[in-house]
Amino acid sequence: MSKTVFLFSGQGSQYIGMGKELCEKYPQIDVFARASEILGFDLAEKINGSSEEELSKTIYSQPAIMAVSLTAFEAMKINGIGFSAAAGHSLGEYAAMVASGILSFEDGFRVIKARAEAMQRAAEASDGAMYAIIGMTAEEVEEICAGTDGYVVPVNYNSSSQTVIAGEKAAAERAAARFGELGAKAIRLGVSAAFHSKLMQPAAEEFEAALRGMDLTFSEPEVEFYSNLTGERLTDLGDMPERLAKHIVSPVRFTSELNALQAAGYENFVELGPNKVLTGLVKKTLKGVNAVNVENEKTLEKALELFK
Repeated sequence: MSKTVFLFSGQGSQYIGMGKELCEKYPQIDVFARASEILGFDLAEKINGSSEEELSKTIYSQPAIMAVSLTAFEAMKINGIGFSAAAGHSLGEYAAMVASGILSFEDGFRVIKARAEAMQRAAEASDGAMYAIIGMTAEEVEEICAGTDGYVVPVNYNSSSQTVIAGEKAAAERAAARFGELGAKAIRLGVSAAFHSKLMQPAAEEFEAALRGMDLTFSEPEVEFYSNLTGERLTDLGDMPERLAKHIVSPVRFTSELNALQAAGYENFVELGPNKVLTGLVKKTLKGVNAVNVENEKTLEKALELFK
């Protein structure tokens, strides 16, 4: 029988109304209500009743995407679909930790609340930018960044032809212009911060201090768990507050994760959460695998066809 990994969506994939269909189809799934109690605001109201600009704020988008991802996860469970591994892209790693049993539901949302608040403050205090570079290898992107005046670095290794860079706004703009001159696409991302770079160090420090002040339990995962930090399976849960803080300022090695998962025999890659960004990255990176996403009733039905 083919092996299945559940992938959990990252920040930037949010949209107004996400998750609504699944909540209506499965009213017994109470992710939104339970999460709202922990967060101190109404998630459903933020997702369905606010503006795109409001929802895109880190303080709201991170817990909202996590809630939609876990709603999709519960929908798959209701339909009897199991999985042998979990992974996520940046923010998605937290939904993956809940799904795999590393964190309880309650601890997961306590942690993401602290993370979102710390990253929101750091974003407001810094002047950073991020660009998706398409059409160059990771090595070429690294070389251009290294030769650019100012601070700009690769932060998301998304596929063999897409790497995201981040850094000081002026330096990132210079690098983006150079990539354009060399024939690559440089797409500015709709964020005002340089996530996964050293400009997020204040957030990492605040987040680690917050975690150490909480009474958290990190349990051994019930399925295999793959890490953004190493791009490999996580086998050591030692000092998770330090690891999670480091995650904020370190590159996301998603391409390496996908390759490691395929090498471990995974054939079904199911993205749980809004949009299908990770599904696209799987298709660009791996050959001979199945890649589907679950975000509404139609995509759920299509995903379930894979397991008949």
